[in-house]
Amino acid sequence: MTSSTELTEQFAALYSASRQELSVPWSTRKRRLQQLQALLKEQQKPLLEAIAADFGQRSHIESTILELIPSHSGIKHALKHGEKWMKRRKASTSWLFKPATCYVQPQPKGVVGIVSPWNYPLFLIIGPLVDAFVAGNRAMVKISEHVPQFAEAMATLVPQYFQADELTIVTGGADIAAAFSTLPFDHLLFTGSTAVGKHVMRAAAANLTPVTLELGGKSPVIVSADADLAKAVDRIMYGKMINAGQTCIAPDYVLLSHSQLDEFVRLAQAWFDQHYPNWDSNTDFTRIINGAQLQRLQTWLNEAHSNGAQVVTLAKQRADFLTPCLVHHAPDACQLMQQEIFGPILPIVTVDNVQAAIDYINVRPRPLACYVFAQQPEVIEQCVKHTVAGGMCVNDVVLHVAQDDLPFGGIGPSGMGAYHGKTGFEAMSHMKAVFVQKPKNMVALMSPPYGKRVKTLLKFLKP
Repeated sequence: MTSSTELTEQFAALYSASRQELSVPWSTRKRRLQQLQALLKEQQKPLLEAIAADFGQRSHIESTILELIPSHSGIKHALKHGEKWMKRRKASTSWLFKPATCYVQPQPKGVVGIVSPWNYPLFLIIGPLVDAFVAGNRAMVKISEHVPQFAEAMATLVPQYFQADELTIVTGGADIAAAFSTLPFDHLLFTGSTAVGKHVMRAAAANLTPVTLELGGKSPVIVSADADLAKAVDRIMYGKMINAGQTCIAPDYVLLSHSQLDEFVRLAQAWFDQHYPNWDSNTDFTRIINGAQLQRLQTWLNEAHSNGAQVVTLAKQRADFLTPCLVHHAPDACQLMQQEIFGPILPIVTVDNVQAAIDYINVRPRPLACYVFAQQPEVIEQCVKHTVAGGMCVNDVVLHVAQDDLPFGGIGPSGMGAYHGKTGFEAMSHMKAVFVQKPKNMVALMSPPYGKRVKTLLKFLKP
């Protein structure tokens, strides 16, 4: 566990090194990305084992699909495009100031702080790190205390691949996380809850540290009357049940017509039976991370049920697991309908039509993701244009996060700023504006004293 003194010393080493290397060549950036790639390849087994141990049950295959593969993809994308991203970019010059020229020079910000969550402990470290490294920065990562074995594994493995003044792993509880957020980073990226995000932003404000906040919210799914319901259920259930719903962009609730409800429930039950057979001994389904989260979900479910919601359980009760279920006719005031669920509970809200679904979404806080299932182009366009969310999928869910050329980020309560790919490079870089004056120019003609010469020029320059 990192002490407060170590935290300060580690940051000082990173900060000092960053100020001694203000221009970071592609060779250095490339090496750091390749070292990250090597760590993932060579230490895959202990990392997957640590994640599984922290969850109590999480399939290595699921962790590979959800964490390792997209992490490798992000690194490869940065290695392919990073050298081009870091080149200076031409900018136009106003005719008044020609023959001067302008350009934009991307520069490393310096030291990037990353506060990572527990639900995807590997991917949500690697993604920000890729962007920090390709932009030429050094980084310091605070890993969630809710995945202690993974945190310990990373703290042990990272020094085998990186110098302490390139990348440092910080472990510890909420007190260390709070102290971490007060450090004068050149950029701070936080992934977690909206409530904690507010504290992080408040702490960063004291240092005027720019922040990227990747939060959450209730990501809705619109199912149009013309949608292929079987395909919609297949994708919605997949997105909801992977990692037991502990995904910030998991479908949080479904909006569909009254006539679709019974068939949706039937198809969802059939889907669950097919994909998670032998429930009593099934090892493909991820366990809820800890007892506190399990109790929270059960309390919210009980509250909804006691206030008239219909709960459709998809499996038998099982020790230490929350039984996956559908919930319909839940009162709007209950916690399931007010808070991000982060578990294998899927509320269903019936509406009259797509416009009613859009209206339902738009009177609520803007979500991190929004999904629509429809076949008619005009319906799809209606949903794309008239909802506001961090990101969107059409006829699928969650997969936008795995696209390296798409920015990933929220809006309002679901986040601030975005990263991934070129967007992440630019977020982690200072895009310095440069104006280059030529020996012969017209600027001197506009200098005081403002006599006849200047007045004559103004006749040509005034709008």
